[in-house]
Amino acid sequence: MSVMGYSRQRVWLHWLSAAVIIWTLASGFYVACVEVPVRVSEWVAFMNVSLTTVFIPFFAWRLFIFGVHARSISVSTLSLMEKLALFVHTLIYVAVTVVLVTGVLMMDRPIDVFGVFEIAQPLADPALISRFVTIHFGSSLVLLLLIVMHVGAVIVHEACGHRVLRRMSLCSLVRSERLK
Repeated sequence: MSVMGYSRQRVWLHWLSAAVIIWTLASGFYVACVEVPVRVSEWVAFMNVSLTTVFIPFFAWRLFIFGVHARSISVSTLSLMEKLALFVHTLIYVAVTVVLVTGVLMMDRPIDVFGVFEIAQPLADPALISRFVTIHFGSSLVLLLLIVMHVGAVIVHEACGHRVLRRMSLCSLVRSERLK
């Protein structure tokens, strides 16, 4: 099943990614930039660590699908705007990868996943952990800027009559399932 060029799997993975990435960026930057009670900051950290840990295999699958799709494209036949879109999407995938990897490597304690299981802390050297915290913050900022650009491009496309949201819509999936 595909929705005007996007498989059901790609649509679901896109919106799962969007929800996890937007939540973690918004909540993470909020608690980093606004004074909140310690309890709130700890809850956000717990939720974000748990959520992104569970998200990693879904993102790895999405990255694999993107790689397969990108490999099948003849870049020389793409217009300048299509090449730019492919480049920016690639940057988003790279940024998400860096954010997720550094998020794991910056952990200064075991990774508690929703209280269900723990993953051992990967590094013990505080100086190395501190470096990964810095890289994580910077790559999160880059990812935020790329997401803002991505959303801006969608708005511009929609305003110009290019129905990109319809192509990536969960509603289209639900409607097409009902027609079966």
